[in-house]
Order: sequence, then C-alpha cells, then structure tokens
Amino acid sequence: MKQIKWPLLIYAILATASIIGIGIAIAEKSVIGTIGCILAVVVIMGIGFKTKRKLRETGEL
Repeated sequence: MKQIKWPLLIYAILATASIIGIGIAIAEKSVIGTIGCILAVVVIMGIGFKTKRKLRETGEL
C-alpha cells in the first residue's frame, strides 16, 4: 500500500474548503468573499501542482 503524501492531502483539503467558501460567499451575496475564495483556490491548486511536480521529479511519487 502506498504511503499518504501529507502535504498533497492538506492542499486538497484547503482547496476543497475554498471551493465550499465560494458557495457560502455566493449565498451571502459577498462579492469580496467570492473573489477571495476564487483566488485562494487558484493559489492553493497552483502550489499543490507545483509540489506534486517536485515530488515526481525527485522520484518520491
């Protein structure tokens, strides 16, 4: 069985929480909250993909 890659799991949970935040911000009709959560998703996903590429290059993935 493969080992859990904790950093990737944490990034996935944070991205999911940000996507949930988008829904909540839309429900509350908060433009600033919606934009902030969208930016958070983009940043977190970017960091996650960058980390995954780094792990793949080092042979840890």
